[in-house]
Amino acid sequence: MSPIQTTKMSNYRWFVCGMLFLATTINYMDRQVLSLTWKDFIAPEFAWGDKEYGEITALFSIIYAIAMLVAGRLVDIIGARRGYIWAMCIWSFGAILHGFCGIITSGLLTGEWFINYYDAKEALHDHGIVGLAITSTSVWLFMACRVILSIGQSANFPAAISVTTAFFPKKDRAFAISLFNTGASVGALFAPITIPTLAKFFGWEMAFIVVGTVGYAWVLAWMLSYYKPSNNHYVNVAELNYIQQDEDSLEGTEGTTKSKRIGLLNCWRYRQTWALCFGKFLTDGAWWFFLFWTPVYISEFYAYTSDSAMGMAMIFVIYLISMLSILGGYMPTLFVNKLGLDPYAGRMRTMLIFASVQLVGIFTIPLSNISPWMLVLVIGLQAASHQSWSANLFAMVGDFFPKNSVATITGVSGFAGGLSSFLVMKQTSSLLNYAEKAGNAFSVMGHSGKQGAYMLVFCCFAFAYLIGWAIMKSLVPDGKPIEN
Repeated sequence: MSPIQTTKMSNYRWFVCGMLFLATTINYMDRQVLSLTWKDFIAPEFAWGDKEYGEITALFSIIYAIAMLVAGRLVDIIGARRGYIWAMCIWSFGAILHGFCGIITSGLLTGEWFINYYDAKEALHDHGIVGLAITSTSVWLFMACRVILSIGQSANFPAAISVTTAFFPKKDRAFAISLFNTGASVGALFAPITIPTLAKFFGWEMAFIVVGTVGYAWVLAWMLSYYKPSNNHYVNVAELNYIQQDEDSLEGTEGTTKSKRIGLLNCWRYRQTWALCFGKFLTDGAWWFFLFWTPVYISEFYAYTSDSAMGMAMIFVIYLISMLSILGGYMPTLFVNKLGLDPYAGRMRTMLIFASVQLVGIFTIPLSNISPWMLVLVIGLQAASHQSWSANLFAMVGDFFPKNSVATITGVSGFAGGLSSFLVMKQTSSLLNYAEKAGNAFSVMGHSGKQGAYMLVFCCFAFAYLIGWAIMKSLVPDGKPIEN
């Protein structure tokens, strides 16, 4: 009898999935600190507007995109274990460093440094050093911190998808990805509750420092617990056979494979690469828009600041709804087991369903004028459908490419998504500034000024997913893996 028939299967792969969930939660907590503190805490101190915030978030997006190209390749070369350690250490350092931007700004402009930080902030105004000097200096410092943060965080998903491909068979990967990817929603759930509270009672600086420190605890746990399946004494033979049930299961990970590793230049030869890139490019900007601009919209149009009870509750509910994405991760497994579809067909059917859900975005602004909670409901549904789409898109990397190249291809497609996010962040801030100046002269479907600008953005995202699905289906109609 086979080991699977005589031995109870261990379930260590789910512990690994839990570690990926925690890493993703930390990732989004660190990323969210700025969006939840800039409008109500940082902007009044440094005289920021939408333009400055847009420039900082746009820089994060483009550096994140470029770094993913390198990060994915490095993870494939050095392995997910070491790659995750380096990534978490770098981005946690960058997150903590944000908390010192005020100290450095005041120190550079007044000569008063750490000991007299709060006196130095007052001295900025006493010395008459206000306006452009404070704004520009602080923006440049925050940009430097965001660069460090983005470089570290760029390795999170390449490493996580590589680990998922190593520990889960094809039919279960989208579900596993959707589970750990809910860390993005959980991070966004806890962020509006904890971060503004920290900023309110201890200063915005401590919000960055406290949240950033958590990553180092995760690194210690990861170093003690993670090894690839074939070398992991927590994984028994039955679980290893289950993990390796696919035809390509004999391909190892982290450097010991039968297939030749695909390089950054060679990967563009394959239609599968282009399909993944189009899928990310046309949709990733929507998620980043929800993440960075929803708190701003709520604060500006409803006067619910990020540290108010109502403001925190609204953001909390949005990301609570977004956790419905777990269903989107489970759907392909259901389609495979119940309908007999192959994993690719199951994923494409799931993605078509959630691409159609995004059409509710057309009604985001009109419904928000009825009640702010209608805005919460619609954006929550959009966020859930995006995460469902994203989980299946990530899982496709392992369907198309050998395991030793999964992180590389994840990085390449992540670059496309990051480029999209950069353009969205940059153009959103420019559009909002233009619409604010134009006032009633700028109108979209009966909504003028800045609200009209938001209406235009939501409408674009409403159709982007269906366009992305159609392009992917045309490029890879049958889900055939590459021949390498």
